Amino acid sequence: MSPDPLEVPAAKPDRLIGGRGWTLGVLTSIYLVNFIDRQILPMLLPQVKAEFGLSDSALGLLVGPTFAFFYAVLGLPLALLADRTDRRRLIAASLALFSAMTMACGFVVQFWQLAVARVLTGVGEAGTGPASQTMITDLYPPQQRARAQAIYASGSNLGVLVAFAAGGVIAQAWGWRTAFIAAGLPGLVISVLLLATVRNPPRGAQDSAAAKADAVPLRAVMRLLWSSRALRWTAFGASTTCFTAYSLGGFFPLFLSRSHGLSPREIGLTMALTIGVCGGLATYLAGYFADRLGRTDQRWYAWVPAIAALLPLPLVPICFLAQDTATALAAAVVPLALTAAFVGPTITLVQQLVPVRSRATAVATLILIDNIIGLGLGPQFVGIASDLLKPALGADALRYALLAATVGSAVSAFGFCMASRHLRGDGEAVRAAASN
Repeated sequence: MSPDPLEVPAAKPDRLIGGRGWTLGVLTSIYLVNFIDRQILPMLLPQVKAEFGLSDSALGLLVGPTFAFFYAVLGLPLALLADRTDRRRLIAASLALFSAMTMACGFVVQFWQLAVARVLTGVGEAGTGPASQTMITDLYPPQQRARAQAIYASGSNLGVLVAFAAGGVIAQAWGWRTAFIAAGLPGLVISVLLLATVRNPPRGAQDSAAAKADAVPLRAVMRLLWSSRALRWTAFGASTTCFTAYSLGGFFPLFLSRSHGLSPREIGLTMALTIGVCGGLATYLAGYFADRLGRTDQRWYAWVPAIAALLPLPLVPICFLAQDTATALAAAVVPLALTAAFVGPTITLVQQLVPVRSRATAVATLILIDNIIGLGLGPQFVGIASDLLKPALGADALRYALLAATVGSAVSAFGFCMASRHLRGDGEAVRAAASN
């Protein structure tokens, strides 16, 4: 196979500009601002609802489908580009677009304009994830990838921390429009930093020569993904846990405002500590233990997400049904902290089951499924359920709608356990095909 002129010719990732740690840090910061721009809206829902007079169903549409559909669907063609072109430039362009669109949300005067801006935010964010995750895989050997991917995934938790902590303060002091503008600014700066200091690592630099085949057509990648039972069950487990995670992330701030009377500043601090601090630690540890335990048995890459899905289940009824605010918040720590724990092990698992030049496409396919089911349906389900239950339950309707959404975690644990049963056989089949 001829060298890719868009990639660094050296095979040692520590010789990239700034080293692989710097590259990982820049990519993680991009994922951080990705989630600032994504999660700033849930933080501002009470104020947006009041200004535009929206129902919970409309809020669910705004948080979920308007962003998720375009983010998920466009992720696939952009991932095909990432498997074939300069990943760094693709990420930078996508980052600049979604940052600008987040700032545009601060200038809208009608609901439909806000919805369009969120659509374009999703279009921009679609180009960053798979390209970044494959760059990370090319920087680290297999036994370190889940931890590296978990560090990257912890950017989502840090983004939530910043979005809720800073967003709550800014929104309370200067209004929700200023919060959107402030959220979009960092991404524009980081896009310049990326282009100036980071280059593409060689594709497959940490893999065997047999794995470095040319990129294959989309149809062939889809056949490969469908033929793998481990990948099918992983997608099932990831999408159903995303259903719960995005439901909580989208409506928990409104729940705290409506059911417990917390101010924007108090909501921001609560979400920053639970999802940001505790969630960042949990996401990193999930990747760390998946790598550590996976050295002896690769099935831990599926078992760790299954455990993370099961642990919160005893606490969620207490969290959503308790009338005492302190009790509800204490019970919320574990469910909120584990919302992104599956990402590092899952991305590593998926990339182990496909050839090097198909990794971005495989990850984008997983993201497509996760976001259509998780982000597209989860918040929308909660919004509709809350409106349907409101005549009977009043302000408590949102409690039960959120409680119902946590069923996704229980279902996802089954999916990950089923994936573990097929992981060894499917992995051996991919390695055998690559060596021929």
